Amino acid sequence: MNSKNSSDVKSQEYELLNAISEDSMVTQAGLSARLGIAVGSVNWYIKRLVNRGYVKVSHLDRTRLQYDLTPEGMSVLTQRALQYMKSSLQVYNDLRAKAKALAAELLAQGIPAVYLEGDDEAMDILRLTLIEAGIALHDKPRRWMLCTHGQNYQLLEVENS
Repeated sequence: MNSKNSSDVKSQEYELLNAISEDSMVTQAGLSARLGIAVGSVNWYIKRLVNRGYVKVSHLDRTRLQYDLTPEGMSVLTQRALQYMKSSLQVYNDLRAKAKALAAELLAQGIPAVYLEGDDEAMDILRLTLIEAGIALHDKPRRWMLCTHGQNYQLLEVENS
């Protein structure tokens, strides 16, 4: 499969492929509710996926359809999942490198303990990195506090410490 196919798949089409891979008996109304788009849009996207050779539609009876991913559709779904995993891993690696650099900076400045403000994934990475570096974590703000600022960490001196 060439990479052009995967990049040409719109977000909603990818979500439809994913939903169909999980339940081939799903209805267009069910897909509409799950994805938060109009039934007419679901119908249009499914026709587009069928025309591209990613989905096959079978009639079970007069009113019931079954959707199956073709090998090409499964390939697009798998490639998209791999792209997502690679980009997620890159974000993790970037945050981990920043956390390690910050830990080294704290140690170089003689800062033995900090308070972490926030409880998201970036802070989890920082928390583990600081513990590995031997930096103590306070349970309430004291002299030094770390928070996230976009994709970066920020060291703040707490007033009245």
